[in-house]
Amino acid sequence: MLKTLALVLAAALASPVPTDTPQPDHFNRLAPLQFVVSTPQGSGRALYFANGSLEGDRNATMALIIVHGVLRDADYYYDTGMEAIRDEGRSDVLVISPQFVEAQDIQGHGLPSDTLRWDGKWPGGSPALAPAPIASYAVFDAMIARLSDRTRFPKMNEIVIAGHSAGGQIVQRYAAVGRAPQLDSGTPVPVHLVIANPSSYFYFTNDRPVHVSNCPDYNQWRYGIAGAPPYVTGTAAELEARYVKRNVTYLLGTADTNPNEDDLDRTCGGEAQGPFRFARGKNFIAYVGKRHPSGTAQDFAFVEGVPHDNRRMFRSACGRAIIFGGNTSTCAQYGKV
Repeated sequence: MLKTLALVLAAALASPVPTDTPQPDHFNRLAPLQFVVSTPQGSGRALYFANGSLEGDRNATMALIIVHGVLRDADYYYDTGMEAIRDEGRSDVLVISPQFVEAQDIQGHGLPSDTLRWDGKWPGGSPALAPAPIASYAVFDAMIARLSDRTRFPKMNEIVIAGHSAGGQIVQRYAAVGRAPQLDSGTPVPVHLVIANPSSYFYFTNDRPVHVSNCPDYNQWRYGIAGAPPYVTGTAAELEARYVKRNVTYLLGTADTNPNEDDLDRTCGGEAQGPFRFARGKNFIAYVGKRHPSGTAQDFAFVEGVPHDNRRMFRSACGRAIIFGGNTSTCAQYGKV
């Protein structure tokens, strides 16, 4: 069952959005919950934090899947999701933060032998090292399938998958190549993908906004389709045709403009997309809009004055309007792609 709203209000309902939210290094804390992911490649247990359970909840009407980055600190992102629903005064939202662990993370913790673990390529959808070659992106497919199961979640009517920074990179690639039927229009439980301040984007063609010389890898996965993992099926053109019909929002902080920020992708493949995250996001929005002048199913929103800070993004009035539905006039800019 979901925690009651009274429990999450204990920290004061209207606490202000912090001006500085340094991210602690929590990646040694393992998620306490797990569920079985079954695929044609085999099955294994995936870990997650949540205020309920993927086994089912009869009262949840919305699920917020919030995605961590390379530190694998799912607990920190779970806390962000819980703060966001507290800000909204919502008691009907199931907050889930899946944890993609690497082999060294689980050593000595006594977890079941069928716990899924990956190498460092898991953000790109690579297959697990054990117990079966299950792609990290297949975990999202499995979560969506469970949340859409009316026998488990009879009142569920929306799933939001949100990621910031490296998590935003993951969500953007998953939006492009994900296999879950609910990602496409016309399903009873639609999925909304929120991509916040990623360092780079997956492009469907060789076009880039910035020319970078001596960059032979600029179109390699995850910048382009070359060398994509086995999970990715279809041509770039087929993926693009499907992608622009999916419900995607690009959520960008207008102050995420530091070209020397510690975690910014400064490889030539990243630099070919622009000098900093805000510019790279606007460049990608323009790229999609230019290629699809008749319009897409996507939109964008800019959060005024917020730098590279996931909590200030997702807890801002604009961020919450995008995630939970609301008045986008609070955004510095909002528009359709």
